[in-house]
Amino acid sequence: QVQLVESGGGLVQAGGSLRLSCAASGRTFSSYVMGWFRQAPGKEREFVAAINWRDGSTSYVDSVKGRFTISRDKAESTVYLQMNSLKPEDTGVYYCAARTYDSSWSKWGQGTQVTVSS
Repeated sequence: QVQLVESGGGLVQAGGSLRLSCAASGRTFSSYVMGWFRQAPGKEREFVAAINWRDGSTSYVDSVKGRFTISRDKAESTVYLQMNSLKPEDTGVYYCAARTYDSSWSKWGQGTQVTVSS
């Protein structure tokens, strides 16, 4: 049973930085893609970034390119989201997610709140 536990959210001023962590457990993740999503109040959940666990290839939504970096630590089974130059529109609950190469996003963490003040 895959379990994902996020941490690292908080309140930060615009222009600041935060690093989110997602501790993954329950199996090996060599055939998984790990991702971050966010949901702002009154809006649908949106994709932010993803990383292929095996080869480290990444993808980002355009709005965070150049500001956010997703990475993984295989030894610690942890995925990170480094967020720099934060903007108020980055505010939301950030969720860690996992899927296999041939499936949809099916495993989710409980979420961590990120609030960026102007």
